[in-house]
Amino acid sequence: MTADQPQQPRDPQAPKGRATPKRNQAQSQRRSRAHTPANRKDAAKAQRDARRSDMARQREALANGDERYLPVRDKGPVRRFARDYVDSRWCVAEFFLPMAVVILVLTMIRVPSIQSIALLLWLVLIVLIVLDSVLIWFRLGKRLEERFPKENLKGVKAYAVMRTLQMRRLRLPKPQVKRGQRP
Repeated sequence: MTADQPQQPRDPQAPKGRATPKRNQAQSQRRSRAHTPANRKDAAKAQRDARRSDMARQREALANGDERYLPVRDKGPVRRFARDYVDSRWCVAEFFLPMAVVILVLTMIRVPSIQSIALLLWLVLIVLIVLDSVLIWFRLGKRLEERFPKENLKGVKAYAVMRTLQMRRLRLPKPQVKRGQRP
């Protein structure tokens, strides 16, 4: 039956227009189409290899920013804009890990005044991160509404704020814009 003919129920008495294939011919056609492994072990190995190649392609896409092979959470122009918005600016949260190491070293020093300064630094760092995150949340939300009025923006602001918590060098997908360059 061809694609241009509408599919109608065939009269049971009408001939079907082709010969019935012999059993061995039909079985060989089925086997050639299926390409299924003979046993579970081979099937699992084939599935593992396919998953491994997909993951390698995704890792490469995360490194290059190739939109076709990115994971679903990173795909689309809205997410790309959010990534570029975050990557184009300095964020307090990306310095959390280095500052945390410095503060922890300061807390190990057995001088009470230095320990109280370290405690105050913890507080200041956390407050600055929260303020910066709130600022990014609202500014990005405004820019997204202007730029993508008809798109689904669910989860994009949270995606951007979570990206700020990573050091720029460790972010995946890799930053595609330089600091100060507007997306």
